[in-house]
Amino acid sequence: PSKKTKEPISRVQAYRIMKEAGEALGMENVGTHSLRKSFGYHFYQKNKDIAMLQDIFNHSSERVTKIYIGIAQDEIDRAMDDFFI
Repeated sequence: PSKKTKEPISRVQAYRIMKEAGEALGMENVGTHSLRKSFGYHFYQKNKDIAMLQDIFNHSSERVTKIYIGIAQDEIDRAMDDFFI
C-alpha cells in the first residue's frame, strides 16, 4: 500500500521502486518482471513442481514455463556436461 493513501501502489510506481533499488545495488535492468522470473526459478528449485508453477504463471505448457525461468537450458547444460562420444 501507498504510504500516503494506503491504497495499492500502481504498476508504474512498483517499477520505479524496483528500478531505484536495483540502481542502489549497482544492478541494471531490474524490474517487477525480474521478480516474477526469479520467484519462478527459486520456487522450482525448492519444490520441483513445474505443473504448479505453470498454473501460477498461466502458461500453456510445462515447457514454456521451464524456458521462461531458465530451467530448460540448465537441464540441457547438465545433460551435456557428462556426454562424451
